[in-house]
Amino acid sequence: MTDPNGTVILPDASAKTLQDIDPTLDLESEIKRLCAEKNAIILAHYYQEGEIQDLADYVGDSLDLSRKAAATDADMILFSGVTFMAEVAKILSPDKIVVVPDAEAGCSLEDSCQAEPFKAWREAHPDHISLTYINCSAAVKALSDVIVTSSSAEYIINNLPKDQPILFAPDRHLGAYLKRKTGRDDMVLWPGTCVVHEQFSAREITRLKSRNPKALVAAHPECPETIVEVSDYVGSTSGILNFIKESSADTFIVATEQHIIHQMQKDAPNKTFLAAPGSDGSCNCASCPYMALNTLEKIYLALVNEAPRLELSEDLRTAALKPLENMLDLAPKPKAAQNAA
Repeated sequence: MTDPNGTVILPDASAKTLQDIDPTLDLESEIKRLCAEKNAIILAHYYQEGEIQDLADYVGDSLDLSRKAAATDADMILFSGVTFMAEVAKILSPDKIVVVPDAEAGCSLEDSCQAEPFKAWREAHPDHISLTYINCSAAVKALSDVIVTSSSAEYIINNLPKDQPILFAPDRHLGAYLKRKTGRDDMVLWPGTCVVHEQFSAREITRLKSRNPKALVAAHPECPETIVEVSDYVGSTSGILNFIKESSADTFIVATEQHIIHQMQKDAPNKTFLAAPGSDGSCNCASCPYMALNTLEKIYLALVNEAPRLELSEDLRTAALKPLENMLDLAPKPKAAQNAA
């Protein structure tokens, strides 16, 4: 299967399928055995089911996971998240086999920003620098100047010349949040949104907080402004995790994908975490339908079949690598690196 993002090699006709799995099979043991046999590691995003997080070698956000994978001597990377994350792993580790549990595990932000219209958008703003959120395809990364994450974007913007106009894609809510934080009125925003963060309700969060008056609201900046306004903390997934660990509060309302709560419960077992509700008062909106496509069964099959497998042409890979490297050059350095400098 070929698309503008690269190539996904699907399992062939002789590959094992879900129907071939023995229902009595100890999946966790078999997955661990296959990882040892194939020198493979499993990366799981914070938004994966708890059982997948517990099985993974590394759990984190997409860029941090890809960095960890590049630093290992593994021959195969199984990335349990969404496909753009696996692409980043392949960009940083071109010699490693990169597989995903389900090739259909996409992203609404990636879907909203295709390469051809993005290229036309760039050409319509020739004096603007393109800062592109990492939640996009390799093809869009290759057309960008600098890739940013939710934790690095504000710092990078603040260190650009004040008269430099900016294009920001694909998340308009994150872009609007950054405009407010940095005071950069010269930012043009792509109109994409995250299917999860778009669904939270400020009214229902306020009602939930009224029933839990000591609770603090922690939100991802992909949320609309109305959610940010009722939040006590706004930050990236890793930022939210650090906030709840360091805070003296014991109850939190979490306005991001609810499976991060599994990691929160491990990090702070004596604290209480409530998933932020949607407009109907339920918490169903807090689950990403793309992330939910990944299962232990599909992880097992991906290791057995070594597919679905991500492949990128070298031209696309190197073009997408450049704006990632630009981000690393412009982003704040880790404290250890600063101390060593």
